Amino acid sequence: MTILRLPGLRPGPGAPPPGTPEKKRLADLRSRTNTWHRPSALAAVVLGVVALLCVAAMQLDQRTLGGAPIWAKPFKFAVSGALYFATWSWLVSLLPKFRRTANWLTNLLVAIFAAEYVLLVFQAARGRASHFNVATPQDAAIFGAMAVMIAVLWVATLVLTVLVQFTKLPDRASSWAVRAGAALSLVGISLGQLMTSPTARQLAQWRTGGRPDLVGGHTVGLEDGGPGLPILGWSTVGGDLRIPHFVGMHALQALPLLAIALAALAPRFARLRDDVVRARLVLVGAAGYAGLLALVTWQALRAQSIVHPDATTLGAFALLVAAVGLGSWATVRVR
Repeated sequence: MTILRLPGLRPGPGAPPPGTPEKKRLADLRSRTNTWHRPSALAAVVLGVVALLCVAAMQLDQRTLGGAPIWAKPFKFAVSGALYFATWSWLVSLLPKFRRTANWLTNLLVAIFAAEYVLLVFQAARGRASHFNVATPQDAAIFGAMAVMIAVLWVATLVLTVLVQFTKLPDRASSWAVRAGAALSLVGISLGQLMTSPTARQLAQWRTGGRPDLVGGHTVGLEDGGPGLPILGWSTVGGDLRIPHFVGMHALQALPLLAIALAALAPRFARLRDDVVRARLVLVGAAGYAGLLALVTWQALRAQSIVHPDATTLGAFALLVAAVGLGSWATVRVR
C-alpha cells in the first residue's frame, strides 16, 4: 500500500523531522553506494553469509583434509571473495569511462568465481582436495576446469586493472591508492601460478613410472599438510606460497584503506591537509607494500616459514621498514 503525503502535513509521531543528521547520513550513504556495481555487491553479501555457514559447518563436521578442517578452505575463499567483490563493486563505480565494459567484466568475474566456488564446496563435501588433485579422472577434470576458470578470471582482472588506471578522483591520494592497489592485487593473483609447479617428490614419482595424486602444492621444502597457523593454515615448518598470493591480492583493500586513514587524520594534522602530501604518503606506502610482497615471496621460495625468519630475512625487513619510515618522514617534513 502506498501512503501519500500531501504538502504542508507534518510527519507522524516518532518520525525524524526533515533535515535531521540521521536522514542526511542515510541519504549520503545511498548516494555514495547507488552507483556501485550491484551483482558484485550482492556477491560480497552472499559470500559473507556463506563464510558464516562455513564456520557452522566446521563445528558440525569434524573431518580434516591435509591436517586442516575440511571446511576451512571454503571459509577462507568466501571471506577473500567477499572482500574482493565489495572492493571491485566500489572501484567500477569510480570509472569515468568504459563503465559498460567494466560492468560486463565484473559480471564475468562473479559468474566465474561462483562456478569455481561450487566446485570447491563439492570437493570439500566429498572430502577431496580441490586444487592440484589428479588422483582420479573426476578429480583431474574438476581441477582442470578450475584452472581454466582461474585463467579467465586473471585476464578479466587484468583488463579491469588497466581500466582502473584511468580513474581520476578529486582526492589524489585515493586515486593513486586505487591504481597501485589494483596493480599489486593483479601481481598477487599471478603469484598463485607458482603453486602449480610439480614438487621434487612429484617429479621423482614420474621419473620412476609412478603417478602422483597431486601435481603442485603450496608448501616449499615439504609436502602439503604439515603444521600451520590457526585459521590461515600457513605452514609453520616450511615456506608457503599462499602468503605472497594473499598479501598481493589484498593490496586492493590495504592501500585504499591507507588513503582513507590519512584523510581521516587530516583534520588533526595540518600537513595531512595537503592533498599532495597524502598522495606522496600513499605512494611511499605502495612502494613499501610492493617490497613486503617481494620479501614474503622470497622467504617462501627459500622454504622458510613465516614464523621462523632467519637473520637475512629479518635484516631485509628492517631495511624495508627503515626505508618506508624515512620516506614518510621526508614526505611530511620537507615542504
